[in-house]
Amino acid sequence: MEAVEVVVAHNQRATLRVGKTFLKVDGDPAHAEVEMRAMAMAPVPTPAVLWYQRPVLAIAAVPGTALGALGEPSTASPAAWAAAGAAVRRLHDAPLPPWPGRQPDDVAADLDRECAWLLAHAVLPAETIRRNREIAEAALRPWEPVFVHGDLQISHVFVDDDEVTGVIDWSEAAPGDAMFDLATLTLGHEERVDDLLAGYGDGADRGAIRAWWSLRSLLASRWLIEHGFDPDAPGCELDVLRARTRELEGR
Repeated sequence: MEAVEVVVAHNQRATLRVGKTFLKVDGDPAHAEVEMRAMAMAPVPTPAVLWYQRPVLAIAAVPGTALGALGEPSTASPAAWAAAGAAVRRLHDAPLPPWPGRQPDDVAADLDRECAWLLAHAVLPAETIRRNREIAEAALRPWEPVFVHGDLQISHVFVDDDEVTGVIDWSEAAPGDAMFDLATLTLGHEERVDDLLAGYGDGADRGAIRAWWSLRSLLASRWLIEHGFDPDAPGCELDVLRARTRELEGR
């Protein structure tokens, strides 16, 4: 009998692993529908869909190992990071998904709300939140939408022998800002930006990537806290926000 492993679980969704099969249980069927459509369109390796019966989506495990994990050093080679950059570029050059994505004004409204919550709950010193909000504003420039993964965490990209073997978790895919994907992948791993961009090629805006590090961390922290995760672990979101503040103070 194969063991059942709980990969992640909170009050919105859960992912279980049984052998080489992942079972994603989600109360919102729109997430599975976007994920299946996005994987069918994406010009990069993705998991095979085995079956779907609401509210469960069954997908096959992808080969290889994750590029890394947030809060831990990545042991992947520079060539593996460059391969990830090339895969992201293929995605960003692909035709746009036909469903709508978020606009800068939408993100700005979310930023207002999340910063207010962080301040009200004293999650970080007010000066840290203020400075990171100033950094984050640079990401809210008009952008030309591309096909973005939308949740391109380092643990969602799998590699083997310096080749990308799979990109998982596509439920947030939509038209969006290319720099958001690049920032999400390098969050907490800024030393790997050069390796990633060596494969991605021209057109990356390093200033926008840095702004998205602050913006994503500000936007994600409350959700993580309310769903039982720890954004204050070393190398994670609150650590990223503190690092941005220290960087400004050191100038």
